[in-house]
Amino acid sequence: MLDDFLIRAGLAGVGLTLATGPLGSFVVWRRMAYFGDATAHAAILGVALSFGLGLPLYAGTLLVALTMAVAVTRLSNRGQSMDTVLGVIAHSALAFGLVAASFIPGLRVDLSTFLFGDILAVGRGDVAVIWGGSALVLGLLLWRWQRLLTATVNEELAQASGIEPERERLVLTLALALTVAVAIKIVGALLIAALLIVPAAAARRLARSPEGMALWAVVMGSLSVLLGLWASLTWDTPGGPSIVAASAVLFALSCLLRARA
Repeated sequence: MLDDFLIRAGLAGVGLTLATGPLGSFVVWRRMAYFGDATAHAAILGVALSFGLGLPLYAGTLLVALTMAVAVTRLSNRGQSMDTVLGVIAHSALAFGLVAASFIPGLRVDLSTFLFGDILAVGRGDVAVIWGGSALVLGLLLWRWQRLLTATVNEELAQASGIEPERERLVLTLALALTVAVAIKIVGALLIAALLIVPAAAARRLARSPEGMALWAVVMGSLSVLLGLWASLTWDTPGGPSIVAASAVLFALSCLLRARA
């Protein structure tokens, strides 16, 4: 079954939405959209380091994404403005990544793959890594769900309940870094934030509970993947952008349904 590249692409995309659905819900609730975008941009430096040092692609991107997540969390906890820290680190990492890529033979040609993704080129190993990474993220979120939700709704209530909001924020940033690392080959660094935010935003208009929104976000993300792959195959369009475009259409439809309800 996995010999069919389209089935591999579908499995990879649906597997990714198991993580982006619930995680994207927290990104929307906590207004962390810029953080997801910044982490994805920084992952380009991880791609360059992976090729330059001969490391596995996922290892290099995960290392840089985790470093960026921890650095932003620590700096913001020390009183630095979050948007300023994100802007400095994200754009600096992206710039250094692009500069480093120019010194690595062959990488410059393939760089668009990591910027916009190439879901139709995923192999069996990629599918295994994506499902494994998504399982780790999903398990982490399920384990910390109530604590994360309490810290998101009211930090003072969380502190009164013995929950450390900073620790829960770090958990989310680490989960986001892992998701970016496994997603970069599917939708690319420039589009991963959209896959996190748009399905969750569409789900927000349909759900009546936090858990319901997380489930709806997975459904919306999976539909986006399948519709995007169909559009890519039908009209010969890029896979990653087609998936994000499909999620935007679903978001528009959810707005219309909400307006008529």
